[in-house]
Amino acid sequence: VQLQASGGGLVQAGGSLRLSCAAPERTLSRYSMGWFRQAPGQEREFVAAISWGGRSTFYQDSVKGRFTISRDNAKTTVYLQMNSLKPEDTAVYYCAATPREYSTLVYEYGYWGQGTLVTVSS
Repeated sequence: VQLQASGGGLVQAGGSLRLSCAAPERTLSRYSMGWFRQAPGQEREFVAAISWGGRSTFYQDSVKGRFTISRDNAKTTVYLQMNSLKPEDTAVYYCAATPREYSTLVYEYGYWGQGTLVTVSS
C-alpha cells in the first residue's frame, strides 16, 4: 500500500488544518488507518486511528475534542481535521495503515506515508 500524506503547513495557534492521506489504489478499505506525529528530537507518537469501516475512532488524550479522524473508502482517503491547534502540535505528521482491526502502536503499522510538516506558531 502506497500512502501519500498532504495538507501540512504553517498556521497560527488556534487555527485549523486538514491533513489528507490517499492511496493510489482502492485498497484502503482493507486497512485500519492511523495518524502519528514526530517532533524534532522526539519519538514518533500516536495521534488518532480509525477502524476498517470507520465506526471506531481512537485519539491521544492531548488531541481529544480538537482533532477528528475520518475516512472515505470510496475515495481511498483518510483525513485528520485539526482544530484549535497549539504550538505543541508542531511536528511531522504521518499516516499509516495496518491490517489489524485498529491499533495505537507504531510497530503494528506496516505501511507509512512520507509525512507532512505542520508548524503552529504562537
